[in-house]
Amino acid sequence: MTLILVTGATGYIGGRLVPSLIAAGYAVRVLVRDASRLQGRLWRPRVEVSVGDVLDPGAVRSALAGVGVAYYLVHSMAGGADFHERDLLAARAFGQAAREMGVGRIVYLGGLGDPSADLSQHLRSRQATGDALRESGVPVTEFRAAVVVGAGSISFEMIRYLTERVPIMICPRWVFTRVQPIAIGDVLAYLVAAPSVPESAGAIIEIGGADVLTYGEMMLGYARRRGLKRTIIAVPILTPRLSAYWVHWITPIPASIAHPLIQGLRNEVVVRSDAAARIFPRIQPIHYEEAVGLALAQLEAGEIETRWSDAASSSRARAITTVLTTTEGMILERRERLVSAPSDQVYTTFAGIGGDRGWFYADWLWRVRGLLDRLVGGVGLRRGRRHPDDLRVGDVLDFWRVEALETGRLLRLRAEMKMPGLAWLQFSAEPADSGSTRLVQTAFFAPKGLPGLAYWYLLYPAHRLVFAGLCAAIAARAEARASGSELNRER
Repeated sequence: MTLILVTGATGYIGGRLVPSLIAAGYAVRVLVRDASRLQGRLWRPRVEVSVGDVLDPGAVRSALAGVGVAYYLVHSMAGGADFHERDLLAARAFGQAAREMGVGRIVYLGGLGDPSADLSQHLRSRQATGDALRESGVPVTEFRAAVVVGAGSISFEMIRYLTERVPIMICPRWVFTRVQPIAIGDVLAYLVAAPSVPESAGAIIEIGGADVLTYGEMMLGYARRRGLKRTIIAVPILTPRLSAYWVHWITPIPASIAHPLIQGLRNEVVVRSDAAARIFPRIQPIHYEEAVGLALAQLEAGEIETRWSDAASSSRARAITTVLTTTEGMILERRERLVSAPSDQVYTTFAGIGGDRGWFYADWLWRVRGLLDRLVGGVGLRRGRRHPDDLRVGDVLDFWRVEALETGRLLRLRAEMKMPGLAWLQFSAEPADSGSTRLVQTAFFAPKGLPGLAYWYLLYPAHRLVFAGLCAAIAARAEARASGSELNRER
């Protein structure tokens, strides 16, 4: 049985590719920087886990030991302005390690676009990454795709939010650029099929769906599928930077990620080669509106396996674990409350916070805080949550990210809003006497210099009010859930 390595397994594509490879009968190993980010994935017990960074040669060689095919799905676009340099450095290091370890094939998913055209830095970087992998001499199968249509994909989310929220869309001229979107299911079909198709080795394969559309037509097609009436007005004054801030305000996608994406929207990204049809004749890509329908069905059912924001690089992620104690420089605000409900009911209650349910107490204040965060370029509250009930490490939860999770007992959230310091909010449910539960809610704040201290103490009156009310509301909801009254109200 061929052993396959998947990098980027916590990202949007990689997180869906792993179970697809397992279903196809492959033995799978994943390379991740933090193994805890795999917690909650149903496929976790069925894969080998190798921990390390793609820029660490030793970790990469260890992960590639005995591997026949390696999937390279690493991209650092959201990690800063120099993302293209890091991409090339990482790809060259990975390719060299793959050659040294005798890997037979590298499979890479890059960006569609005519390489002879004036491509954006983002698209140019995606194609240059494929070139860097090929420098190793290991055969590379490079798929090039444009907009991926699927619940949770960054391109689809941008189109979805813009269309849902703006009845009359004032758009830049890029809405008339042609693009060939492809369903996430078809992307996965190509990726899974590659190892078993010898003709794909060493090939650059452009993949796209059954339709060639403009971005405006994609928005209007989404609107038709949703039964919405939308009007698009194109204007010449919206530059890529202004467009990025517009997307920042209307969608959950921050300007830092939207800007390089929008720069690429000026490029026509249409399949120019028939290689995909020749090499993979059994794969018949579906039409755009069918792909939209499938994505909407997943959203409505709450069956979103991965999202664009799952990747650690999609926000200001920090791997800090040792500071969450009562040490010098750390401010803690701890609340305890005895709740007349079993611990699993208390846990279910606080694990269901945020998203469409809101924040249980003074929800309008949380929304004001999210609005202020958006004003200064932060993520705000618009990211919501992947699933209304299920959580796993690495999930986005409004302007927080799940950093630690122990099902039935503990949830720790790391703040990703802009502030002069680092903050966490932790809930735990500890069984007490007579079937009751001790609910412990702790806010941690590590201020950065005097501005951080000023921030904490200026906002402390509001924090005290909100966090006290939140703790009480969680307790009340858990007790109502235990007594069945909440279930009756929901019915």
